[in-house]
Order: sequence, then C-alpha cells, then structure tokens
Amino acid sequence: MAKKRPPRRIADPGSSEPDLDLTGTDPTGHATPDPQAPSEADIADLMRRSTGLREPYPPEAMDVPGQLPLRGFGRIPVHNVSPTVEAGRLPVKAVVDEEFTVSANVFREGHDAVGASVVLVSPRGKRHVTDMVQVEPMGLDIWEARVHAWAPGDWTMHVEAWSDAWGTWHHNAEAKLEAGIDVDLVCAEGHVLLDSAADRAAAASRPDEVEVIGRAAEALDPSRSPAEILASVVRDPAVDAAMRVYADRPLATATPAEPLKVERRRALYGSWYEFFPRSQGAHQTETGWVSGTFDSSWERLEAAAAMGFDVVYLPPIHPVGRAFRKGPNNTLDAGPDDPGSPWAIGSPDGGHDAVNPDLGTLEDFDRFVGRARELGLEVALDFALQASPDHPWVHSHPEWFTTRVDGTIAYAENPPKKYQDIYPINFDNDPEGIYHEVIRLLEFWIAHGVTIFRVDNPHTKPLNFWAWVMEQMHRDHPEVIFLAEAFTRPEMMQALAKVGFQQGYSYFVWRTEKWELEEYLHEISHDTGHYYRPNFFTNTPDINPIPLNDGNPAGFAIRAILAATMSPSWGMYSGFEICEHAPVPGREEYLDSEKYQYRPRDWSSQPNIIELVTRLNQIRREHPALQQLRDATIHRTDHDKVFAFSKRAGDDVVIVVVSLDPDWGLGAHVTFDMAALGLADDQLFEVHDELTGTDATWAREDWVELYPAQPARILRLRR
Repeated sequence: MAKKRPPRRIADPGSSEPDLDLTGTDPTGHATPDPQAPSEADIADLMRRSTGLREPYPPEAMDVPGQLPLRGFGRIPVHNVSPTVEAGRLPVKAVVDEEFTVSANVFREGHDAVGASVVLVSPRGKRHVTDMVQVEPMGLDIWEARVHAWAPGDWTMHVEAWSDAWGTWHHNAEAKLEAGIDVDLVCAEGHVLLDSAADRAAAASRPDEVEVIGRAAEALDPSRSPAEILASVVRDPAVDAAMRVYADRPLATATPAEPLKVERRRALYGSWYEFFPRSQGAHQTETGWVSGTFDSSWERLEAAAAMGFDVVYLPPIHPVGRAFRKGPNNTLDAGPDDPGSPWAIGSPDGGHDAVNPDLGTLEDFDRFVGRARELGLEVALDFALQASPDHPWVHSHPEWFTTRVDGTIAYAENPPKKYQDIYPINFDNDPEGIYHEVIRLLEFWIAHGVTIFRVDNPHTKPLNFWAWVMEQMHRDHPEVIFLAEAFTRPEMMQALAKVGFQQGYSYFVWRTEKWELEEYLHEISHDTGHYYRPNFFTNTPDINPIPLNDGNPAGFAIRAILAATMSPSWGMYSGFEICEHAPVPGREEYLDSEKYQYRPRDWSSQPNIIELVTRLNQIRREHPALQQLRDATIHRTDHDKVFAFSKRAGDDVVIVVVSLDPDWGLGAHVTFDMAALGLADDQLFEVHDELTGTDATWAREDWVELYPAQPARILRLRR
C-alpha cells in the first residue's frame, strides 16, 4: 500500500520561527490547500533566504499547494469565481440551508483532466467539501457546484482545483485497454492509483470503499485477468464513484478564502404587513378623536396572522412633536386633535426610547409584542433617525443638527416637498456620539422584543456610519434583521446591502410592463441575488401606485400575485387588501393619508382581495421554490401583456403565468424553457393550479387564457 506523504513545508533554516505547514487533510484523507496560508510575499522571502537567490523564485516553479502566485494563476489555474462581492472584500450572503451555485473557470495545460470542489468552512472551522462538475459548453471550462451552509454565522468559501489523476488514467485506459495497447503499463499505473486511494479510504474509515477499490486493484493484474475484464473494471460505476472521492489529487490549488455571511431564514423569506396602531380602534366623539392603542390593535394582529403574514411592521410609535405639526393631507394648520406625522419624532414626553402616550405605555407595547409572538408574528419597528423641533436631542445635542447662517436649524426637504416638522441629523459634527446613541436605542428596543428594524431613508445617512452600526449589530445580535427603506439610485441601494442591511425596498412598485418585469426579475435573481435581497411591497403610506388609482380589484390581485411570487419577501401596507385607491389628484399619494390623520377602516368592505392574499401566503409556505431568490427563469410568451416565469428549489417547481391587463380577457402561447423545469423538450408534464385546484397536462408550447376574475395561473409541476 502506498504511504501517505507528509505535509509539504517551507522552512527558513536561519530562523527560530516554526515551519509553515501549508497543508492539512480533509475527511477523505486528501491534502487540503489552506486558503489562509502565508502570503506570496512571505513565501518568496523564505525561498530567497533558504536558497540564497537574489531574485524571487519564479512563482511558476513553486509547487506550493493553496497559493495563487503573483501573476494571478496557481499551478492549476482557477479564475472567475462566482459569487463574489467587491472582489472578496465584502461577504456573499446566504441564509441557513439556502442552496446557491458556485462557479469558476478551471483548466490546465495539455490534455490531462482537472477536478475542482467548493469548500465551505463553518464558523467553528469545519470543512464541507462539494465536488464541482463541468457544465456545457465544455469548451468554456466552466465548473459549478450547488452548496449550502447549515448554520448561521461568518463562514468562508473557496475553490480548490487539482490535476485529476484518476480521470486522466480512466480516459487513457478506456482507449488503450480496448485497443490492447500498453495493457501491462496501464494496469500498473492504475494499480498505483487504486492502492493509494484504498489507503485514503481506510484512513477515512470507509470499509465499503476500501473493499471496492481493493478488488479493482487486484483485478488490474494482466497475468490474472484478460483485457476484457480489465476494461470492465474501468467501466465499473462503483469503482469510479469511490475513486472520484479517494483518488490522489496532486497539484492542488486553492483560491483565496472569501467571506460568506449566513443568516436566519427571515432575512430572505417572509410576508410583511404594515399598519398604524393609532388607527386601530380610533374613533371620534363629541369632544374629538380618540386614538387607537397597542391594546386595541390586537385585533389587527389577529387579522394579519389569519391572512398568513409573518411580520407586522409598525411606523414610529414614539411621541410626536407639536411644533409645526402637520394636519390632514400634509397641511400646516393642524388642529388640537390631529395626531401629526409619526415620523416627526420627539416631544416633552420623550424621544426615540419612549412610546407615544396616545398608544399606551411601554408595558402595553411589551404585551403587544408578546401577543404577536403567540400568533407566530414578528414585530418590525420603524427606525427613523430624525427629530421634531421638540425632540430632547435639539436641546441636549444641538450639534447633531445643521444650523443655517441665520441661526435656525435646517428642516427636511425633498423639493417640492417640505417637512417643517422634521429636523434631519448631521452625521459629521459628532459621529461617535451619534453612533453610540444609535446603538443604545437599538439595544433598548431589542430588549423589548423587537427583532426587525425597518430603517427610514438610510440612503440619506453616511454609508460608513451604517457599516459601523451593522458590524456591531451582526456581532452582538446576529438574529436582528434590518430592512433598508431606500427608494433611490441602484448604487446606493446595493451598497447598503453590501454593508449589512439584510433586505432593501425595491423598484417593484414601478415595474408594470412585461419587459420591465422580465428585466427586473433577472436582475434580482441572477445579478444581485448573492448580496441584495429585495422586499416587494405593493404599496406604502408614501406610494399609492398610479395604475391602481381606478380601484379595479383585478389590478390589486395582479400586483399581489406578482409581488408574492417574484420575491421571497413581499409586503403590503394596510388598506391594499380592501382596494383603497383614492389619490391626491395628479400625485402618487393617498388622499387623506394615514401619515397625517387617523384612518379607521371597515375591513369587511367590498371589493377586497383578502381571500386571495390569504391563499398566496399559504402557497408561499407550501413551496420552497417561492421562498428562494436566485433560481428564477423567464419563459417566452407571444403577448406583451402576459408574463411567465418559473422558480425552482430542488424537486419543487412552480410556474407562474400572469395577465398584466386588469380590464380584458386575453390568451397567449407560452414556450417553456424545459431544461429549467428539469424536463426533456418533447415531454408532456402534469400541473396542479394552486389557485383553482384544477389539474392539467401541458407541453413545451401551450396556450393559456386569463381573465380579470382569474388573472393568473400558479402551477405546481407534478412529478
């Protein structure tokens, strides 16, 4: 049996420092290149001192496992590793058990075979190795593997490539054994490979593989077996499978380790429902309005749970300032009973660590959070770093605001909009003080059961500030999720995701045409899915989608279906389910906006899409395909108002065909990408419609009819 070679070391004979061990072993007994091994400069320096060379030893001549030399390629070239974020400076994102594809170009000189694997290293240092496979077209040397991490935390991942000794021998043996050429030599070479592989299998305590490999080694004896038997050994799938794991992997080369941040599943998947507690149970008396409270909002919690939502998101619950308080429809003449904008935070009753007395007490809020948990809901709290003129900060920390030349504090503006009731924070005057106050506030609300924060306008605050905050939150509270409410330029939205925001608002509300939806789905699933997780809100208190201003319930249904199926995280602002639509004329805003006044509702009013929303959330829970972001395929239709796509997670495949016309019935031919569905081009397939409960048989090219009363098909592929 072949002896196991000791780890290769590079030592400095003139130094008392320990040798640099550049290899270890993985569970299969293979030498493993260490992606955290010494730098190229360290190695070159050691080589110079130990050999007396005046110039760095040529990197091409150094057989140093695990190192990429200065010219960019190791002994087995590996490049174009994907996914990566900022060339490995920032982490790729995943959630627990989320499968994703790692790809790379792997090749070498000549005709010898190569192999490659993806190595995930857990926060505790455990290696998980997944072999890669070469994919079509073969001439492009693209290798891929599907991987997943099984626990939250800070992981690393890298690609290891090697010269595939077994693959090279196997290819040559098939040709030579059948032709009767060099049979003795081929068998002798194969015997050496099998013998060393048996050693590795034995070291890994794999007796079954030892037996399979051992029998093959004995069979490769030309004096005992005719050539046809030798050929059958070569073709034995059991032998090949064992050798793919335990054969020698010489010239191993590892790419640098890249960070992988693994988070809990809610960071990727969830259904969100936003409502204002002050409107729940609010009523008017002879003396004026009486605010809803945390206690009177329990009924809305129960309704959200009944509709299948996972998260309830509350606008700011803090005291609202009196100075420049806004009245109905953003007017400047607020009456004594007008509640004002909850985003104008701060009054003599307190600031960001207090609750509005109109809503109740902190103990009432704690009971509210407890009731939400009983219903299976998480509470997301709005985190708005701004202040009303009455906020305690204005007096205790005036340096946190911008003072104009006339001595007044600058209020918020987004021309033509003016927010006289809100002072934005200036993060440059006392960044350390603001940072510590922000951390204190987050810790305060986390202690009161808040596990998710929806951050208001994070794109108007410095990016390095958020990187600072997110790093500490990830370290101390990795379970806490931050949603970036940033409707802004793509670079900023993506940068916020890169520095640690688990989710971000999206452009979905403005993507209405077929070509826009196709481009956007491709972007979020294939281009940015490894770090940016969108949350598809159908509407917000600020955005009353113009296409829904006519109140057609079919339009509301279409947008809900698209949001719930295109993105693993989706949400709605209350009122959408009862088709609220009255706009401020000519603007993308709600008339009588709840931002400035109480808005009690009749939740049984007609028309509504409550039953559809409930069914959509149920479908999402039943289908892992709809709980993931990265595996989405667009299918061709011959109608510009019919949008078709599919999502896949393992054996679960969901096909969605949606009409984009809420007013008229229409039909279209759909041509499916059968490979994306895991089917042959000529294969018929059975589907179950999750909305209607009907079954059908479909083909690669099929016809679909959609109507305002049934604007979509959500089809489960039956295996």
